[in-house]
Amino acid sequence: MKILVTGGAGFIGSHYVRTLLGHDGCERVTVLDKLTYAGNPANLAGVEGNDRFRFVRGDVCDAGLVGALVAEHDHVVHFAAESHVDRSIESAGEFVRTNVVGTQTLLDAALRSGLDTFVHVSTDEVYGSVPEGSSREDDPLRPSSPYAASKAASDLIALSYHHTHGLDVRLTRCSNNYGHHHYPEKVIPLFITNLMDGRKVPLYGDGLHVRDWLHIDDHVRGIELVRGAGRPGEVYNIGGGTELTNRRLTELLLAACGAGWDMVEHVEDRKGHDRRYSVDWTKIGTELGYRPRKDFTEGLAETVAWYVDNRDWWEPLKTAGVPALR
Repeated sequence: MKILVTGGAGFIGSHYVRTLLGHDGCERVTVLDKLTYAGNPANLAGVEGNDRFRFVRGDVCDAGLVGALVAEHDHVVHFAAESHVDRSIESAGEFVRTNVVGTQTLLDAALRSGLDTFVHVSTDEVYGSVPEGSSREDDPLRPSSPYAASKAASDLIALSYHHTHGLDVRLTRCSNNYGHHHYPEKVIPLFITNLMDGRKVPLYGDGLHVRDWLHIDDHVRGIELVRGAGRPGEVYNIGGGTELTNRRLTELLLAACGAGWDMVEHVEDRKGHDRRYSVDWTKIGTELGYRPRKDFTEGLAETVAWYVDNRDWWEPLKTAGVPALR
């Protein structure tokens, strides 16, 4: 089995690659990554000497490169995306280019090459805010941010290649991920690293926005279940089972880092900030046997400990320009 992983130097993609290469089920794993600010070669340091691993630096919008790579592989697992909501609000163009055009470029290559399976990794943000209950896979898409809208567009394009051409496309939508190797502009690593440096952390608005938290171990396991046994043309939600307000998350992070509320700076709410995300993962549980295994308290403690022990990984990233408040 030969698997092409796009965005494999990023947070989730690199953990997926490390997990794949820890087993004997695939003959070769190739990572295609442009190495933008969130793509970090250090994320793959543990596998770069593996003779089943190859790294290719390149752009998912480069049709010639993508076509040649896809033709060499049996499966594509597509993580590559611009993903930070605040950045999309400031400038949406790169999100449309990478998330929409990049996905279409990969799908065209998959169709031409006769690829076996294309797994498209998406997000719960495409459903928009959910006042109550949880989003099911067949619910309407109501994205609020340019980021979420670009992902919704890529989802629909991917599914259209199944419905129109019969391409084996399988789509996942996950809730908020957390864990090690997470770029420190996202809330959990930003808060941990700021507090470690004695810097204040930002809390948007009233802090009552709700997110479901999914550890990367559980997310990667869910993706593998979909790649291995999912049905073509289907969407699978992958949830973590821990819904928290941002205020409660802040309390837990302050406690884990030995800090008090004097280290919190209340900031103006983000434009178009969705109040609550929640996904119903009954489908992947019933069909593929998925359920989240990582206890959030345990997972958060492990995450904090990783950042404490790996300052040499994250400090250069913050020095290079990750803002103190996002």
